Amino acid sequence: MSGWRSPCARSRRSGPTATAFLVGDSLGVVVQGKKDTLSVTMEEMLYHTRLVAGAAQRALVIADMPFLSYQVTVDEAVRNAGRFLQVGAAAVKLEGGAAVVDRVQAMTRFGLPVMGHLGMTPQSVHRYGGYKVQGKEREKAEALLADAKALEAAGAFAIVLEAIPASLAKTITEALTIPTIGIGAGPHCDGQVLVLYDLLGL
Repeated sequence: MSGWRSPCARSRRSGPTATAFLVGDSLGVVVQGKKDTLSVTMEEMLYHTRLVAGAAQRALVIADMPFLSYQVTVDEAVRNAGRFLQVGAAAVKLEGGAAVVDRVQAMTRFGLPVMGHLGMTPQSVHRYGGYKVQGKEREKAEALLADAKALEAAGAFAIVLEAIPASLAKTITEALTIPTIGIGAGPHCDGQVLVLYDLLGL
């Protein structure tokens, strides 16, 4: 379940049944009305994470690491991940495959649980030329499978698969021992991302 405010965590449509709350940097688009997630800041993410974590009952709270909070250096990535745990998150999520493996390794080495995110990664929207399905070509599909295996080996406890063909999501899910969470990736993932605002018709 993706949400950004304490009522999200208390909602009767989410609170008792959601297994995890993702405090997504998608708040830049859904809440702030911006065209992408790139301008969302650490302080904004920490604020919304604190709200959701304070109201969540039993669900795991996972916080998105915003653009430039983990890309610059490994040390900065670990420090920023730790800040999310200080405000109540139980884990963080970051986008990318081979390029972020060293970040995932460092975070998990220091006891910071990490969820990966592959496929159409919104922080790379300009590289894709828009929000487009990824992994349709054989070479790119093989690269995503390799990235998923690398993230698992680095210590990620789960991986979000966004906007990839259902057949590829199935292949990746079957190749891993950790759960996959799909969003626009077909029916074969271990779980699905639901956006509370969509469920409420907002």
